[in-house]
Amino acid sequence: MSRVRNLRVRPDLLYVASGWSTLVTDVRGRITGADPQGFFARNTRVLSVERLTIDGREPVAFSTANVGGHAQLSYAELGDGEALPAQAAYLLTERFVGDGLRTRLTVVSYAARPITLPVRIHPAADFADTGEAETGRRRQFGDVDRTWDPAQRELLLTYLRDDLDRAVAIRVRADAPVRYVDGALAVEVTVPPGGSSRVDLLVEPVFDGERLVAPPPTFTGPTDAATAAGARLAREFTRLSSSNFDVTAAWRCAVDDLTVLPLGEPAGPTAPMAGLPIYQEIFGRDTMTASWQALLAGPTMLADSLRLNARHVGQRVDDRRDEEPGKPLHEARLGPVSVLGLDPFTHYHGDWSTAPDFLVFLGQYLAWTGDLDTVRELLPTAHRALDWLDRYGDLDRDGFLEYHCRAPSGLKNQGWKDSDTAIVDEHGQVVPNPIASSELQAYWYAALRHAAVVFATTGRPALGAKLVARARALRRRFHRAYWMPDQGCYAMALGPDGRQVRSVNSNDGHLLTTGIVPTRVAGLVARRLLAPDMFSGWGVRTLSAAHPAYNPFSYHRGSVWPVEAGTIGLGLARYGCWAQLHRLAEGMFAAAALFDEHRLPEVLSGLPRDDAHPHPGVYPDSCSPQAWSASSVVALVQALLALRPAAPLRTIFVDPHLPEWLPDLTLEGVQVGRATVDLRVRRRRGGRTSIRVRGDRLAVVRRPTVQATATRHPRC
Repeated sequence: MSRVRNLRVRPDLLYVASGWSTLVTDVRGRITGADPQGFFARNTRVLSVERLTIDGREPVAFSTANVGGHAQLSYAELGDGEALPAQAAYLLTERFVGDGLRTRLTVVSYAARPITLPVRIHPAADFADTGEAETGRRRQFGDVDRTWDPAQRELLLTYLRDDLDRAVAIRVRADAPVRYVDGALAVEVTVPPGGSSRVDLLVEPVFDGERLVAPPPTFTGPTDAATAAGARLAREFTRLSSSNFDVTAAWRCAVDDLTVLPLGEPAGPTAPMAGLPIYQEIFGRDTMTASWQALLAGPTMLADSLRLNARHVGQRVDDRRDEEPGKPLHEARLGPVSVLGLDPFTHYHGDWSTAPDFLVFLGQYLAWTGDLDTVRELLPTAHRALDWLDRYGDLDRDGFLEYHCRAPSGLKNQGWKDSDTAIVDEHGQVVPNPIASSELQAYWYAALRHAAVVFATTGRPALGAKLVARARALRRRFHRAYWMPDQGCYAMALGPDGRQVRSVNSNDGHLLTTGIVPTRVAGLVARRLLAPDMFSGWGVRTLSAAHPAYNPFSYHRGSVWPVEAGTIGLGLARYGCWAQLHRLAEGMFAAAALFDEHRLPEVLSGLPRDDAHPHPGVYPDSCSPQAWSASSVVALVQALLALRPAAPLRTIFVDPHLPEWLPDLTLEGVQVGRATVDLRVRRRRGGRTSIRVRGDRLAVVRRPTVQATATRHPRC
């Protein structure tokens, strides 16, 4: 197979972010007016054009790169550098993203005498929503007023809508006078021989009377709540090294990305957004899933994600937002389309998986940290999630969760696969609501078990016992209703008529992870997931390639999601299906190696890994970085170690199985409870894996999982 390197998602763009702000430029660092370029604050484009001329010409950067996640640096030649004319100089453009945007233009001269250069900056703002800029289709419009304040050297662009208070102040700082002429900010820059001269452009959004201040000009150190949160994660995260370069590089990129993605929300500063450039918002399940998958790197992100979700629980019955009392948030956006009520996403609750996820991840947080204070703080939300599931989650009282959509512009599908055409029957027809998707039942099963531990540990053992009994009954009921013996796997869902949706798909990996699959059939399920129609060679397809609705570039009908690889990997390890886990992990790390910086994008295509397809390609609108693609790398490493924490017992249980392509792993700073240990794992001759531990106050016990011990017939 041909060797491929340095694939890039959205190869014509660069983007940097901090919290709720994103700068999107072309690859030369320019904002040309083409969609989706611009500076966005709170999902609103407050700078849609920034055309710069110096001495009447547009400088074109010969080198542009992002720095530290929240900044960008460009170099451009001014004049003919080879001939060393009298006005030889270059332009250094530094951009710093915070609540606002600071652009620092520095003209550096290497001429023998002073030079004077007229600098002109032509700005514009259209106040488009992030989604509008992404698609190029506007849903809301308004004129823009321009007001120049010469005393403050500030241009105010105001969106002229009575129902939306949006403006942006663009201020110039320079040693020379600044004028506003013909729509341009003009300043004459004089540069001494061998010296430099600087102009700062501060872009500060003004939303509902609140001015969002531009950050200071620094490439290092926290400048706002989001970058401070990222710096905290960087200090906390576990370090990994290995003789396998691709695994080491993928881990480093993943944890670095997770330090860039915090939203900086007061309720949970380190809780991450879903991804860049279009999912810069609160996503309930995405935020928690990424934080759960990344627990081997550190627990703070999950604590903050749980707290953030606890702040956004439904308060009332509101059909327009699919909201009900106790129902957690699906997503929350701040852009004009949502604020104007053109969609319900200022706070939208159309998801059935977030409530059980909250309970599962609260239990996982307890297992990793033993932090009873935080768990007790979150118990009221756990109760509300349980109450919502009991009251609203199963309206027909058949013992399964089934979702439906009430919001006119809400999401049809409200399980993990939430695109409108994700759930199709074996003939390729879209299944109508209500739908009881298989993974929702598995999440519910895991939620009951984790909630049982949480409530028993915090003083309610009777409730815990009741929840365990409910989980056991659900497990039996689920297998009878969903198992397809002729396929060796489970149905995708039960349709509105209660019949099986007999489409082979990736949900079975989620079932393995939760433990709802009986050990007697786990091997069959694992092998079916890795069969040629399901496993592309890079990862597990969301839908079988043999299905009539298969499309390798669809969102959920044949694409490959790295986040699923992390979850499926943990499930394969749970049942001791090492051969399948090793193939899956190899595919994901090999895919990461194809991309720039070893960064896994949001979604890969489902194309097969063969000589005709030397790389998988990506879903056309993929985000990169994406929080739960980054976290999947951490989860796969945890799966290879079969690492299970028991912080209340001051113990880590492990059962490491390293493949031939990964002869060693060293993890420094693994946190369980209040203890920190280093783990060094090596693969010996014959495949046996040894483990060395450095650290105290924590026992590391080598022991297979209960399911791995019991999974005998058929073998994985």
